[in-house]
Amino acid sequence: MRIAITRLENKAAGDRALCARYGHDCYTVSPLRSRLNEDRIAAFVDAVNRDAFDCLFFTSALPAAIIAPKLKRHPRSIAIGPKTAETLQQHGIEAETLPSYYSRDFVPYLGAWLAGRTVGIPRADVPNDALMEGIRAAGGTPCEVRVYALEPTGSRLALDDADAILFTSAMSYREANWQPEPGLLLMAIGEITADAMREGGDPPAVVGDGSLSGTLEILNKQCVSPQT
Repeated sequence: MRIAITRLENKAAGDRALCARYGHDCYTVSPLRSRLNEDRIAAFVDAVNRDAFDCLFFTSALPAAIIAPKLKRHPRSIAIGPKTAETLQQHGIEAETLPSYYSRDFVPYLGAWLAGRTVGIPRADVPNDALMEGIRAAGGTPCEVRVYALEPTGSRLALDDADAILFTSAMSYREANWQPEPGLLLMAIGEITADAMREGGDPPAVVGDGSLSGTLEILNKQCVSPQT
C-alpha cells in the first residue's frame, strides 16, 4: 500500500524506512509549513541553560529538533512519543516517553512530582489550555514558549498515486487542501485527529495509537494485507 503522510516540509525523516518494515511505501504531503520565531527560541534556550526549569516537555519532534542541539544542559525531559524521543536522543538527551502519545497524559504521568516544579514547554503557536491548567492543578508552573507557528501551505495534496492518506494531526486535516477519492483509505494517527476528521465528515477507517508505527500495525491487523 502506498500511503500519503501529512508532514511538515522536510520533516519526514525515517517515515519511508518505517513503512517498509510494515510492508508499505509512503511519501510526504504538506498541508502545513513551520515559521520559526528565532527570538523566542534563543530566549528559551538561554532559560534552559540557566537552569530555569525542572522539566522540559517536548510535544512534537520539531521543537525537539530546534531546541536540543542548542542546549548545554537539560533537566528531566519528557517526549510525547517515540519519534520525538528519537530526535532528542540524536542530540544526547535521553528522554522519557509518555505511555500513550497525548499531551493529556503528561500530568498523570508525572503526578505529585510536579508540585513546586517549573515545566518548560517549547511548542507551536497552538493553544493547549487543558495542559496548562492541568500542570497548575498539580502544583506546577507551566512556561509555554511558542517557538514556531504553523501556516497552511495552500498546496493541493498530491494523492493520485496514493492508496491511503494518513493525517498526523487535527490541524493538518483541517487545513489540508484535498479531495477524497473513491477507494482512498482514510487514516488518523490518533483519536484527536480522528475526532477532527469525523467532525469534518471524513471518518477514518483506521485510527492509530498516536504513533506512526502503531498506526501501521493497526492498519495491517485491521484492514489489509500489506503490498510489497
